[in-house]
Amino acid sequence: MRTAMEHLPLPGETERLASEIVDAAYKVHAALGPGLMESVYEACVCHELRKRQMPFQTQVSLPIVYDGLRLQAGLRLDLLVDKSVIVELKAVEQMHPIFQAQLLTYLKLTGIRLGLLINFNVPVIKDGIKRIVL
Repeated sequence: MRTAMEHLPLPGETERLASEIVDAAYKVHAALGPGLMESVYEACVCHELRKRQMPFQTQVSLPIVYDGLRLQAGLRLDLLVDKSVIVELKAVEQMHPIFQAQLLTYLKLTGIRLGLLINFNVPVIKDGIKRIVL
């Protein structure tokens, strides 16, 4: 069941951030191509975001609240851009449904509405980008 919030369009600023993030991923992929480790792509995307003066955090710990306790369960967001877009980076041969489920869970736990799942291990980067909106 969808909530009223899910039917609202994303704020223009969030859309602008998403566009810049995707553009940064395109630039990194154009320069490096597929075949490298995820950590390499993460470092390069972060460099692109810094050049664009976009505020972001990497490897953000995400606690779980269970039974009234706040638990550190090892969940980490690859990138959190301007506290409004979660970016999960992959460098895998095949995307698995668990990656999308993981990003969806991160969105629900944080209350953030937009997530980008980006797989750099593809010949054409547009085929490796999945947008998830709550």
